[in-house]
Amino acid sequence: MKITVTQENLVKALNTVSRVASSRTTLPILNNILLRTDNGQLSLTTTNLELFIVDNINAKITKDGVVTIPACLITEFVNNLPKTNIDLKLDGDKLKISAGHYNSIINTTTPDDFPNPPENKINSKFEIDSVIFKGAANQTVFAASGDTTRPVLTGVYLHTHEGNLYMTTTDGYRLAECRLMEQKENINSIIPITTVNEVVRVISDETKKIIIGISDDQIVFEIGSVKITSRLIDGKFIDYRQLIPGKTKNSASLDRSNFTQAVKIAELFARESAESIIIKTNSEKQLLQINSITSEFGENKGVVEGKISGDESITLNAKYLLNALNVIDGDVVKIGFSSKLLPVLVTGENDNYKHIIMPVKS
Repeated sequence: MKITVTQENLVKALNTVSRVASSRTTLPILNNILLRTDNGQLSLTTTNLELFIVDNINAKITKDGVVTIPACLITEFVNNLPKTNIDLKLDGDKLKISAGHYNSIINTTTPDDFPNPPENKINSKFEIDSVIFKGAANQTVFAASGDTTRPVLTGVYLHTHEGNLYMTTTDGYRLAECRLMEQKENINSIIPITTVNEVVRVISDETKKIIIGISDDQIVFEIGSVKITSRLIDGKFIDYRQLIPGKTKNSASLDRSNFTQAVKIAELFARESAESIIIKTNSEKQLLQINSITSEFGENKGVVEGKISGDESITLNAKYLLNALNVIDGDVVKIGFSSKLLPVLVTGENDNYKHIIMPVKS
């Protein structure tokens, strides 16, 4: 192997792929990055066996080759090199690196044991706007469960329903659903949260489209020069649509900023009481009241003006409510609820995003 590449291109690719390489593994080869010349480009690959990330960058290739090197060392080293051309030359099991006044040698390992990305038959393939995908991910991933005994709830459910593509997550206490776009092809996949987060991290301002390919047990994301391949979570997601209220008995339409501020203040007092806050609507005065009471900190009462329909009192988890308020688009938030025990519906100015929160039994 003998190649020349710019420091800017190499450091960008290394930063993209190196996070997946794990130092906490019983397979030392997974600590490494695979460098390979491929069709006139330099290809960089890392994996933790569940997730593969490949980035291809332009390089001047004098001699083809393939090698693996420690991910952490090469990434930190190249990040600290000057912005100039970098020469990489493989001599036996030594990779010689030259850049400006710097000359270094890194010990390599044989690439024979490095796993290959799976090559499964793609059943579905489509494009999606990167801004829409990133926005939907940000509005849903936080509501997924961390309980590994219920693996289907630890991922993002990407699926179609009545000609539209949705992302959905739930932990059993709250549920987030975002409509992404029209999609006639049937999609029914559960993607690990770590995979979705990696895709979002790779998306840049220059990224316009993401190509998604889905097989029986794998999903592939193509984001510019980067290709992310991940296993899917095996299992069937819950039939959640029956949980989303159609019409609610009571509702409140509020300024999102004012309501968020009031909930934040109430949450400060609610930390001792399992984050519980009490929300009361007053249709006569067109006010929504937020109360939090604890024996240690004291009592807080906040009031927000809005368009109020119906009178009801309900107890919610303040953290869950804040999570929803922080990702809703627009200046207005709508709250719908029917009783102290039925799910609360939180939406924005359009119905593309729906957030369900189960009340706290009080």
